[in-house]
Amino acid sequence: MGTMLFEVQGLSKSFGRIQALTGVSFQVRAGEVLGLIGPNGAGKSTLFECLAGVLPSNGGQVLVDGCPVADRSSLLFYVPDGIAPWPAQPVRWALEFTIGFLGGRANLLDEVAGQMDLRQIWDQPIGTLSKGQRKRALLAVGLLTPQPVLLIDEPFEGLDLRQARDIAVALRAHAARGRTLFLSIHQIGDAARFCDRFVLLNSGRVRGEGTVQELAAMAHQPSQDLEEVFLALT
Repeated sequence: MGTMLFEVQGLSKSFGRIQALTGVSFQVRAGEVLGLIGPNGAGKSTLFECLAGVLPSNGGQVLVDGCPVADRSSLLFYVPDGIAPWPAQPVRWALEFTIGFLGGRANLLDEVAGQMDLRQIWDQPIGTLSKGQRKRALLAVGLLTPQPVLLIDEPFEGLDLRQARDIAVALRAHAARGRTLFLSIHQIGDAARFCDRFVLLNSGRVRGEGTVQELAAMAHQPSQDLEEVFLALT
């Protein structure tokens, strides 16, 4: 795994009296697949939205080389779960818009379209796609963006077993070429099979960060089963 790409320090977010995130701190390394894991309501989507600037945080900062980053749009791109952007536009339009307007990776268009199996829905409006089809189209948009770090909320949601395996292989190939992937994954088993390191989030707080081996040592667990380690630390 590469050197530290950026660091999050003391990120906090509240909604009235509800404290959604409290002093969240961790590191993201260049070229890694980092898994954000935690139960429903842990604050995973809120954390991604704060990092991406969709939501304002109440405190904390993102640092690159020790310096705060005010504008993260050149560093991070966020792919939310369960949305249908540009619902009247076809898949082809969305990918070409990503390349043309967002300065995306035109050289990867054919590769990404093949990896996400989009050719058969190329001219279908995004609003008419099934959940799995829409997920594949959104992942393609994310993979074509120019930012070095891609935040993806639930990358395997809505996919069948074969699709999930194929897309995991595709995402890993992009990471191997230097793209940093930060993935929020609800199913701990999926995260354990796919990610290099993990940030464990529960009740809006980071309970651990590291590889499975590092987290097991932190939890004083002889087992290196990620589910057991997570339960021990949370």
